Amino acid sequence: MDKQSEAADAAPPTPQSERNPEAGKGDAVPGPKYLAGTKLVLVMVAIILACFLMLLDTSVVSTAVPQITTDFHSLTDVGWYASAYTLGSAAFQPLTGKIFSVFSLKWSWLTFFAVFEIGSVLCGAATSSNMLIVGRAIAGAGASGLLSGAINIVSSSVPIERRPALIGMVMGIAQLGTVLGPVIGGAFTSGYTWRWSFYINLPLGALVAGPITLVHIPDQTAKPKAWSVLPRIHHHLDLFGFALFAPAVIQLLLALQYGGNQFAWNSSQVIGLFVGAGATFIVWAFWNYRKGDDALLPVSIIRRRTIWASALNYGFLMSTLLGVSYFLPIYFQAVKDLNAVLSGVNLLPTIFPQLVFAIGSGVLVTKIGRIPPFSIFSGMLVSIATGLFSTLQEDTSLGKRVGYQILMGVGLGSGLQMPIVATQNSVSPKELTAAMAFIVWAQYMGPSIFLVLYNVVFDASLRNLLPHDAPGVSTEAVISAGARRFRDIVSPEDLPGVLKAYSDSVDRVFYLVAGVGVVVFLSAFGMGFKDIRKKDGGAAAAAAAAPAPSEKEAPRDSEAASAVPASRANREASKEHGPGGSDSGDLSG
Repeated sequence: MDKQSEAADAAPPTPQSERNPEAGKGDAVPGPKYLAGTKLVLVMVAIILACFLMLLDTSVVSTAVPQITTDFHSLTDVGWYASAYTLGSAAFQPLTGKIFSVFSLKWSWLTFFAVFEIGSVLCGAATSSNMLIVGRAIAGAGASGLLSGAINIVSSSVPIERRPALIGMVMGIAQLGTVLGPVIGGAFTSGYTWRWSFYINLPLGALVAGPITLVHIPDQTAKPKAWSVLPRIHHHLDLFGFALFAPAVIQLLLALQYGGNQFAWNSSQVIGLFVGAGATFIVWAFWNYRKGDDALLPVSIIRRRTIWASALNYGFLMSTLLGVSYFLPIYFQAVKDLNAVLSGVNLLPTIFPQLVFAIGSGVLVTKIGRIPPFSIFSGMLVSIATGLFSTLQEDTSLGKRVGYQILMGVGLGSGLQMPIVATQNSVSPKELTAAMAFIVWAQYMGPSIFLVLYNVVFDASLRNLLPHDAPGVSTEAVISAGARRFRDIVSPEDLPGVLKAYSDSVDRVFYLVAGVGVVVFLSAFGMGFKDIRKKDGGAAAAAAAAPAPSEKEAPRDSEAASAVPASRANREASKEHGPGGSDSGDLSG
């Protein structure tokens, strides 16, 4: 590939340039090919279903755990059933960006989906707790490429002006998996067997793999032949960087998993894992910096304000979503005495507004052209809603609960896809896969860390409040019985005190969730206020990204003439973003 084409690839696409990126340069060159009609519908249905299944697996196991521990006599392994999936996803996520940038997008994505399905089979067929944990880790590794790959498939399938609405559809529907997971898992566990919580991925997986296999999905950037990559695959994928990054992430998540559970927070095991994670991360950061744009996480991408602000916004927004998804059901089941299915039904006031506003905001952002207002609005509503959740008590009316949940759903839906839209309009087509991998990695890491913190707050609060509110009960017995079964061991006289302790403990968790929502609000201001409807941004980025020509490679007259407006646009972009140029790539399609 010559330097001219590399420079063109480095520019963020615009609707006009995407239709004919070489227009005006002499020879007519056809623009990128996109999907339409039935083919586009089939691909969209397939990737939405795949992302739904991926997020379903993050929470489907929660209501199946009691029966699993009974079958395998594995109460001490409870934490691993959820964390093994997260470990696999978070460790492999950055590598997915490199894989998608080097190999065919379609076949790479199908490979990740196949690994996800293999992990699901192992989970469903598990004959021991260890086999189930291994299956969950394999499924998580496969899931690591599904969401970022789906976003890249949408980006390759339609012009940039159509992407926000379609990505909003993907995100809005897929997120239902997180909320419906406990309901589906509870239904299978109660009505048949917990194994179908995992086997369900197989028949639905056929509906995913079929359309993707049959439909040609265009790669919008040139990819080398697979066989030519293999001899230097360690360089193309930065496998040494991955060998440093993955252990750092795994040690961090293991420390969070072990702390306060298997080991005390000040134990040598937990402290050693934290120290090991920090030391390994420092070595990786040095290596990543030295590798520059060939690194696992390219330096020129993650140093841009729009990119890291979007990652921060997305990670914290997803942390609020998971906080609500996990602790509202605890309130419904422990305080309101609802079963798993009914607690899931009671989450519907959050689900439907989230879906509607996720799609609607995707349409509106292409009309308004500014991304931060949506994320600012989202952070404001999420903070208010979670603050209101902290007032929930045993006697809180249905109307108040529904109103708070509607606010939460509107807030989540309004901001859910904005970090992705901001990122897409801040990078070139060649940078998109790595940038998406970084953003989706933030989605995994944020909730992984904050769910531990939420649990620490909840557990500590419950242990402090139970002796005060219900002095006649055993604190350890109530906690061991769980949110659904403590009523079996608590006398009617002590029950009101236990319910108050549970309710107040959930309230304290929502104090922390509200604080996380404030970070969502603040980070939105760093996502770039540039109008994404402008069609002249690509020239500036191309001029900024293109290498300076040597004397032997001086541009011809026609090329020099075409470079003048590009350099002028580049100067204007520099004035807008400041001398650092950290957001020079923050341009519209």
